[in-house]
Amino acid sequence: MSKTIFSSKKSLKQDNRSNWEVRCPSYLEPLKNGCRFFSPSWLACIPLAAIIVVISSTTAMAQGSESLSLEQIQGTLNTIWVLIAAILVIFMNAGFGMLETGFCRQKNAVSVLSKNLIVFALTTLAFWSIGFSIMFSGTDNHLWGLEGFFLSGEPETYGLEPFPAGLPVSVFFLFQAAFAGTAATIVSGAVAERIKFIGFLIFSVLLTAIAYPITGHWIWGTSGWLKGIGFYDFAGSTVVHSVGGWAALVGAALVGAREGKYKNGRIGAIPGHNMSIATLGCLILWIGWFGFNPGSNLAANEAVPFIAVTTNLAAAAGGVAATITSWLRDGKPDLSMMINGILAGLVGITASCYLVDYVSAVVIGAIAGVIVVFSVAFFDFIKIDDPVGAISVHLVCGMWGTLAVGIFANPNNPTQAGAADAIVGFIHGNPGQLILQVEGIVAIGAFTIVFSLITWGIIKAILGMRVSKEEEIYGLDIGEHGMEAYSGFAKESDVLIGRPSNMRGMAQNTKF
Repeated sequence: MSKTIFSSKKSLKQDNRSNWEVRCPSYLEPLKNGCRFFSPSWLACIPLAAIIVVISSTTAMAQGSESLSLEQIQGTLNTIWVLIAAILVIFMNAGFGMLETGFCRQKNAVSVLSKNLIVFALTTLAFWSIGFSIMFSGTDNHLWGLEGFFLSGEPETYGLEPFPAGLPVSVFFLFQAAFAGTAATIVSGAVAERIKFIGFLIFSVLLTAIAYPITGHWIWGTSGWLKGIGFYDFAGSTVVHSVGGWAALVGAALVGAREGKYKNGRIGAIPGHNMSIATLGCLILWIGWFGFNPGSNLAANEAVPFIAVTTNLAAAAGGVAATITSWLRDGKPDLSMMINGILAGLVGITASCYLVDYVSAVVIGAIAGVIVVFSVAFFDFIKIDDPVGAISVHLVCGMWGTLAVGIFANPNNPTQAGAADAIVGFIHGNPGQLILQVEGIVAIGAFTIVFSLITWGIIKAILGMRVSKEEEIYGLDIGEHGMEAYSGFAKESDVLIGRPSNMRGMAQNTKF
């Protein structure tokens, strides 16, 4: 048996060799004869040697040319990091979409997803054409900028130094456009399940083209008046989250509560239809926040990992605190409160992630987690219907995060390191910073409320804000979009009005 196998293997080798001899062209005959003197391991070294020669030649040519300066290398690293951070923040739109959809009913899933998707497209165009210039140009104007529309200005127009000392205008715009889209998305959740699609789109465009850039200029513009008096918001607890929260509060109050939410003096529970995707949305937002906060450093240096850690600690503390609070309050741990607690911690640390130490980050996040539980109950008590808790997370915890700067800012933390211009909070001996933070909250809130009242009021008078009662019962997916996210599945409206689901109705109407 073994002899037979050996002889077959031998014959196979001979056949392969004879095939090679037949196929081998005559001009390769010398190469074939030469290769017979080398083992397979030596032959494998030939391509490796060729790669080494190519790399050595490239290195030699690079040494012969002008090398990059350290400033150019650092500028390139800064640009790449901020670009990555911008992509992370843009990806947060997926998190918002999944979170809001999961917290809402299945008959409105297409409506929620549509708003979250198209709003970023619209706000990108609005911010590119008008908003970015209002927010960052006008380096000698304390209220707004009016130069370099459609991204047509030089770096100096927007308060940037030329590359490599500063970021390219393109990457800075992309990062800031992602922030503008976030502010508009916050409104989406608070007015979900009853707002007209066209009215929401118009408001989102005006918010990100006018209101958000004006208040952003006050704080982040080169000569903004709030920046000038010493107000501080590192990554947007007020600039992004509170502005979106104030607009959401006005919108939710004017559009009214969903059908069946408040009846006979009682609060009716309207649970979300898919906590799985809501949880996944929360995790996407958590990951995206590592672009939101560390990216706001606008440079790749040792401050980035420190900011990432303070951000993560606050999120974790917020989630744990909200879980414990809801457990003690309601008798059971509430997943929706776990989700909103994590987001509350993230919003709460956004303004101060650069300024505080690790212990303070945990305290800020934990307090935000407690606040959000009671804030959700408070808005239900005053009959402001917020299906996803956006007002509590972004407005209330955004205000808390802004105040936290004035309380916990540590001049000796690793990033400030005792600098002469360090921000100092109340517990470190400077109560004045807390007063400045309060002034900023009031100013931003007053402007955004007035703008939102006027804008929503005009939309309500001309187009109407709310869909019809019938559309709300059947679902905005059918009423506004003519499609369903879960075609063929029974919906809540089918049960309420006794209508058969699509599949049952089709079966009843089919003749066999």
